[in-house]
Amino acid sequence: MGKESDEVILLDYWPSMYGMRLRVALAEKEVKYEFKEEVVGGVKSPLLLKMNPIHKKIPVLIHNGNPVCESLIAVEYIDEVWKDKAPFLPSDPYQRAQARFWADYIDKKLYAPGRKTWDAIGKEEEGKKELIESLKVLELEALGDKPYFGGESFGFVDIALIGFYSWFYTFETFGNFNMEAECPKLIAWANRCMQRESVSKSLADPHKIYELILTYRKHFGLE
Repeated sequence: MGKESDEVILLDYWPSMYGMRLRVALAEKEVKYEFKEEVVGGVKSPLLLKMNPIHKKIPVLIHNGNPVCESLIAVEYIDEVWKDKAPFLPSDPYQRAQARFWADYIDKKLYAPGRKTWDAIGKEEEGKKELIESLKVLELEALGDKPYFGGESFGFVDIALIGFYSWFYTFETFGNFNMEAECPKLIAWANRCMQRESVSKSLADPHKIYELILTYRKHFGLE
């Protein structure tokens, strides 16, 4: 059980959709933490290299000096340690397995095609097609007509996906498509999530991410 006196540090980079998972999870559990910025693409800090010597990547949750790496693992850790708030994962073993399946699907199916829309000249259309297909599967097979992926309550799969919402504007602008027209239920879900203070205060501004990517594209001659 987590205590109020616990030291919690988050090594993260503000536009990271994976780091946003941890920010939302910690906010849901009302856990106070210190945010330490790690700029992706810059010099890795000694603390990051010490706490994540295998992958050397953010985000890293540090709880009383002990590192927890990989965002979905860290979200589960937060759920297990701070049990006094509503759980992220269902108690039923089958439903819990299903939640983990869809969170894994999100990790495997969204990042690469999303990146193609803004970081691969000539592959924008391919990335758009793959991304929309994967989002439609989530919308139809996992979300359906439910308010949240787990049903009536905000939970594990919602936390796994919501960070990508901050990137939707960038994906659709460079991919030349309208996310709401393609996946209306998913956008309605995202708007519902944004009504939660834990989400709205934890997610990065979509327009700031777009501006960051514009700068990146100019730097690498993609404009």
